[in-house]
Amino acid sequence: MTEIRELLLSRIRDVADYPEPGVMFKDITPLLADPAAFTALTDALAEIAEGTGATKVVGLEARGFILGAPVAVRAGIGFIPVRKAGKLPGATLAQAYDLEYGSAEIEVHAEDLTAEDRVLVVDDVLATGGTAEASVQLIRRAGAEVAGLAVLMELGFLSGRARLEPALNGAPLEALLTV
Repeated sequence: MTEIRELLLSRIRDVADYPEPGVMFKDITPLLADPAAFTALTDALAEIAEGTGATKVVGLEARGFILGAPVAVRAGIGFIPVRKAGKLPGATLAQAYDLEYGSAEIEVHAEDLTAEDRVLVVDDVLATGGTAEASVQLIRRAGAEVAGLAVLMELGFLSGRARLEPALNGAPLEALLTV
């Protein structure tokens, strides 16, 4: 696993002062452009999905779609997108949550999840945990069980894990990298 972590880290580019001064943005586009690194990432996340007994992967808009869809295919399970409010057609189930400045809302097609489903949430970064926490609440409101949450990297200094662990209620939180 150390070898995979080194490969993944080597393909993540730091971009200073983006999106605002003082922020060090972690750009994963070089990782996605490298087939060996993207495959290693997909395999590692699919292994987590299989280990949790997940029957579905939920990908959080937007980079969670890029990571979650191939994980679902590799693990042989379904993929469900969780989108920003107003982006899904038809009937949806919505969950509002607070951001640092303001609030946001995410939605899912509730009929895509059932009481028999165990759902692994996949995203690129765990920062403050607001979106991930809202997705966990949304999955439970849809009647499914949360199997866990898996991310490429956790920004440990933002304490998202501390916020999420109570919401996960014992389900695992796996971060391939912690920065």
